[in-house]
Amino acid sequence: MTPLAEPDPVASRWLTRYMLLLGSAGLPSRLLALIILCAVPLAGCSSATTSGEGGSSSAGDMFPDVIEVAASAEDDDTYTFEVTMTSPYDTPERYADGWRVLAEDGTVLGTMKLDHDHAEEQPFTRIQTGVEVPGGTDSVEVEGHDQANGYGGDTVSVDLPLP
Repeated sequence: MTPLAEPDPVASRWLTRYMLLLGSAGLPSRLLALIILCAVPLAGCSSATTSGEGGSSSAGDMFPDVIEVAASAEDDDTYTFEVTMTSPYDTPERYADGWRVLAEDGTVLGTMKLDHDHAEEQPFTRIQTGVEVPGGTDSVEVEGHDQANGYGGDTVSVDLPLP
């Protein structure tokens, strides 16, 4: 059996205040309140997360998704990343405009800036060279960037080949 989720403290405070207000309300108002109180938690059940595996983002159309990454060593501490992304809203007004390469501890190792949309090329692949990665780093994560919402969407972790 799956354990119940911890209650949301904000929702609990709201519920407590609302129930105090209902103490003096008539029966029809209380029934309406009960319906609302049951519906509110259900409406908030989904959350934006990243899968780490590429594919369809649960964040909807807010962010581009990184769907594939290939890494190759240039020399001892420098790597090239071939990144494939997809973006359902690629227009000149709003598009996936880059990505960042993150170390396992979240340190930003490199960023890539894209200057135009890729509406006619979905998914699209671009190459970033010269990313310095500290010795001893076994893998990195690549996260996409959106002009309007910043970083997010599905990410991909890639094991680094030995130089």
